[in-house]
Amino acid sequence: MEETSHRAAAIRDGLGVGVAVGLAGLAFGAAAVTAGMSIAQACVLSLLAFTGASQFALAGAVGAGGDLAASAAGALLLGGRNTLYGLRLAGLLQAQGPRKLLVAQGVIDETTAVALAQPSPAAARAGFTATFAAVYVTWNLTTLGGAVGTSFLGDPRMLGLDVVGPATFLALLWPRLVRSAELRWLAAGGAAIALTATPFLPPGVPVLLSAVAVLVVMVR
Repeated sequence: MEETSHRAAAIRDGLGVGVAVGLAGLAFGAAAVTAGMSIAQACVLSLLAFTGASQFALAGAVGAGGDLAASAAGALLLGGRNTLYGLRLAGLLQAQGPRKLLVAQGVIDETTAVALAQPSPAAARAGFTATFAAVYVTWNLTTLGGAVGTSFLGDPRMLGLDVVGPATFLALLWPRLVRSAELRWLAAGGAAIALTATPFLPPGVPVLLSAVAVLVVMVR
């Protein structure tokens, strides 16, 4: 009875977190089209990449005229943290065979946080699945909505929509920055490196450079 209650609570938590976070897909759809991507490109990116911070970083770098390879490398570095989450969750989720591929797609910040907050392995698996499903469905639907809506606006930059991506990215990071002085120092250091390098390097490369520097500090 207690285990059933734990699983039900985990599913409620996952659905709540998933829908709330998934709504940010509206901002990504708008940011992607503003950056010059097509509706199809924005949707495919959400379907396959499915990691908000990396997607916003890629759209921002592309929108600034950045080299595609450098932009993609920066996005991959940001998404690399999901690999560490996967190592932490592997024993808890117990995925086997082809199901590992599906579970790997769902390893993001939100699913990891909900899963690790549960009191039992069964509740963790229920929370992970509910969060993954809610975020994935909501994120992709709202990406489509944001991209289609923005495509009717002519030049979205005339309305200032080019700041939607960076603003939403900062909003996603803000709760973590508020909780940790160390992360605030890391973020400030990364921003300083990117700002210093911006006048001298092509768009996209400063973000990649700051991401590498922060990663080196975190690994030490």
